[in-house]
Formats: sequence, structure tokens, C-alpha cells
Amino acid sequence: MKVIVHGGAGGAPDEPEPRQVVLDDAAAAGVREDDPVDAVEAAVRILESDERFNAGVGGAVQSDGIIRTDAGVMTSGRGDSPAERANGEPVSRRNAGAAAGMPGVEHAVSVARGVMEETPHVFLNGVHAVDFADDIGVGTEVDLWTERSREQWDDLDSHPDGSPLEHVAWLEDKFGGSPDEADDEAPSAGRGDEHDHDTVGAVAFDGDRFATATSTGGRWLALAGRVGDVPQIGSGFYAAPAGAASATGAGEDIAKTTLTRRAVRHLESGLDAQAAADRAIDEFAELTGSSAGVIVLDTDGNAGRAYNSEAMQTSTR
Repeated sequence: MKVIVHGGAGGAPDEPEPRQVVLDDAAAAGVREDDPVDAVEAAVRILESDERFNAGVGGAVQSDGIIRTDAGVMTSGRGDSPAERANGEPVSRRNAGAAAGMPGVEHAVSVARGVMEETPHVFLNGVHAVDFADDIGVGTEVDLWTERSREQWDDLDSHPDGSPLEHVAWLEDKFGGSPDEADDEAPSAGRGDEHDHDTVGAVAFDGDRFATATSTGGRWLALAGRVGDVPQIGSGFYAAPAGAASATGAGEDIAKTTLTRRAVRHLESGLDAQAAADRAIDEFAELTGSSAGVIVLDTDGNAGRAYNSEAMQTSTR
């Protein structure tokens, strides 16, 4: 089993060493599994439980003071049995599941897998996704707050009230940004938090099938109900017979440029994993001017990673 994991593209973390230990543990957990879907789920669950990352526990707080989690899972391979051939050629075997907008759900990756395997659908969201999580045995009503996120929320000069558009007006100078743009003395303190882009993801390949999973707690002070790139197929995650990818970074721009589909398309054109990752990030930067990162595996078991942010920690096994 080949596994690569990432802990998000964004600002340089204050303590990279303990984060790297967790990433290494996650990759090792994935390698111990025999199935690629088991591998990415096992790896991502470790990262969702660690508050150093923006997924599960420690997720970002939305404008209404609620932490909501999102994730997506996809698998692909090529079938060689007669039943899996069309016109004598192997056909793609792929499946996907995603879940979004889930308060109190630590392991969004397991809900996404449940959608993929237990339903005829691809995407569930909101309270119904939480009900589904409970039905399949994934924990709900989990306290996702950490001391850090509570302090940041409490330190804001105000909290929004009223309609969604009033929330939009309140968060205009608070949502997004980069660490270099943040002003600790400004009323918008919290903008550009170093954990803001720390979405997590994993890609696995067993020589036959690929699986990819990406999980996030969203963006700091996004509008309540906002869903970014992570649970969108081809944006936060994508798998095809040529390979698979997981992305992290500026979610709105990743969604508008379908970053992971772009990376896998470069694999399909003949590039190896590293060249495909580099090309996808170069194109992303040219198109958007934003920062992102992507990890990729190809059919030769090569792993690639690329980012144009200040940092992106990964681990490969």
C-alpha cells in the first residue's frame, strides 16, 4: 500500500515537529490497511482527532458560532473481469461520497464513506447528514471546540446578529486573508489564523485501486452554512484510473478551478505524480493568484506534492 497524507497548505505552523509526528502516524496507519478506502479513512481519522489541524476537533468557527465539518471520499481502479469490460476494454470502477455542514461530527470522513457505500447518492448535507452519521454509528454531538478556537471567538469585538446578509456585512473584513495580512490589533483579529487552511487529506494506492479522502473544518468566520471545495468532487478530491489527488488551500478558488481534477488530468496526459502536482499548482496560481496545495499518486506508485503557500506538511509511506 502506498499512502501520502497532508496537513493543509497555509502559513508556517509555530510547532511543525509535533504536527509532523501526527502526519507520520496517520500515513503509517494507512499503510497497515489492506484496502485503499480503509487506508485513507484510517489516516484521516487520526488527523481529524488532532486539534493541530483544521478538521474534526479544532475546526474553524462559522459566523453563527458553530463549527461544521465536511469531507469527501472517492475510489477508482480498472476492472479486468469479463463483467467489468466494455468492448473488450477494462472499464473504470469508481465511486464517491461526500457530506457537509455537519455540526458536532468529528469524523466527517467516515460519514462521507458511509454515503458512498450505504446510499445511492453522492452528497448529503446539514442536519440530515448528521442524522445519517448517527444511523451508521459515527459519533455526533461531539464537542469540536478547543481552547484556541474558543479564545479566538471570545476575543472578537462583536458577534453577528440578524439575517444572512447582516452576517455577510459583519464578516467582510474577517473572513479569509493570509497570515501576512492579519493585524493582531485590528477588530478583525483572527483573520488569517495559521490553522485556517489546515484541511487534511490522504491518497492511497494498492497497485489496483486508488482512494482519496479530504476532510475540513472549513474557513474561519465563513458565513454560516458555507461549504467550500473539500466535499466537491474534482475540487477537494478526485480519483480516476490514472491516479488520485487531494487538495487544500483557498477553497472558493479551488472549487472554481477544480484543482484535483486538473491534477489527475495531467496524469492522464502522461505526466508522473510530481510533474502533475507541479503543473496543477502553477496553473492554479496563474488563474487565481491564491494559495493552495495538492498531493497526488500515480499508477507507478509515485507520490507528488506541490504548494504555493508558505508551508504544507506531508508524509509518505
